[in-house]
Amino acid sequence: MFDDSTARFTVVINDEEQYSVWPTAITVPDGWREIGVTGTKDECLERIEEIWTDLRPRSLREQLAADGH
Repeated sequence: MFDDSTARFTVVINDEEQYSVWPTAITVPDGWREIGVTGTKDECLERIEEIWTDLRPRSLREQLAADGH
């Protein structure tokens, strides 16, 4: 299903603000939620590339900010 060029996907995000794509035909796993973007896998990956500019997990970004970095 992940390699099916005709499958529809949705962009999902977890609590660490990490993004992924997930087939719309399968229930999103616990710990992930949809952000309202669906399309082909390539369309979803393009959207992720636009919005996920800092690849560090949220907890790391927060820790570094608290440490003054």
